[in-house]
Amino acid sequence: MSKVLGLSKKENKMTKIQLPEGFTIRPATMDDIPACVEMFNIWAEKELGHKEVGIEEVRNEWASPNFDPEKNARIVSAPNGRLAGYTEYWAEGDTPVRPWLWVRIHPDYYNLGLGTVLTQWAENHAARVLEKLPENLRVCHELGVDSRVEGAKKLFENMGYSYYRSYYQMRIEMTEPPPAPRLPDDLVLKPFDPTRDLEAVYRADVDSFKDHHGFVPESFEVGFPNFHHHFIETDNYDPSLWFIAYDGDEIAGINICRPYSHEDENMSWVSSLGVRRAWRKRGLGLALLQHAFGEFYKRDRKLVGLGVDATSLTGALRLYEKAGMSVYSQFDKYEKEIRAGKEISVQSIEEN
Repeated sequence: MSKVLGLSKKENKMTKIQLPEGFTIRPATMDDIPACVEMFNIWAEKELGHKEVGIEEVRNEWASPNFDPEKNARIVSAPNGRLAGYTEYWAEGDTPVRPWLWVRIHPDYYNLGLGTVLTQWAENHAARVLEKLPENLRVCHELGVDSRVEGAKKLFENMGYSYYRSYYQMRIEMTEPPPAPRLPDDLVLKPFDPTRDLEAVYRADVDSFKDHHGFVPESFEVGFPNFHHHFIETDNYDPSLWFIAYDGDEIAGINICRPYSHEDENMSWVSSLGVRRAWRKRGLGLALLQHAFGEFYKRDRKLVGLGVDATSLTGALRLYEKAGMSVYSQFDKYEKEIRAGKEISVQSIEEN
């Protein structure tokens, strides 16, 4: 037998959540973060061999301006009260044509249908974006997983998702000082002053990444608060690791780094490395990366990682390989079209 539990009558009717006997579902709250992080990392240790997230990272995400755990997330408990599963969806921005879904199931509760149930819940709630988007736009659900997790990929395919893109985590472990960066002659690095520079850095970040696959423009009123929250309002923020290249008074490129990765606190992290279109193909990206490597090396932080689109439209993968980085893991993304129409996310540089 199965029961529909833990939801209002209206929500039950809409989502048709069918749980195994004795299991319950409820909205998440900020108080759930420690238990959720513990479960996420139990899953990761089993499937990947290492932890996945930290409490601070999840707390920062759940406190994001466009995320409310009681609205966007659900927790499933086993009959004994143990946390068995979790799901969330993200439908942020002015035109959220690609809602992001994320699900984790405790390994002790595999093969009970919880992954399907929680993905369906996220799908049904994320589909509400159709009410606010123009009817001519193509809308897809997105989700993904490390390429080694075959069970999850099979689930995605069984639910009608198709693979469409991969992303790499790349790493370098420095055994000697990295090469000195060589900036183009007319460019200089200046210290980052958050009071003076933050808005300009945000705009340069957006401008740098508008040529990246999947980019969808959003208003300053939506994008800037998210940027501020994600990069500034976190324990993993160090302004001395924000490297900004200027051409006169104009920002040409940025490299926003973090002291450590939540996956591995022994690894430092390159969060956002971008060069604006007018300054590309002059060695600036490599110089910004090598400058960061040098700063990390001085701090005895020899292991550095970043994430990159495996088929980057701007050639980022080649840049990172040239800097001595290599692929550590692969994350595969899947999509399911929920409404056909005009694709407004960037698919090639030519369209932009």
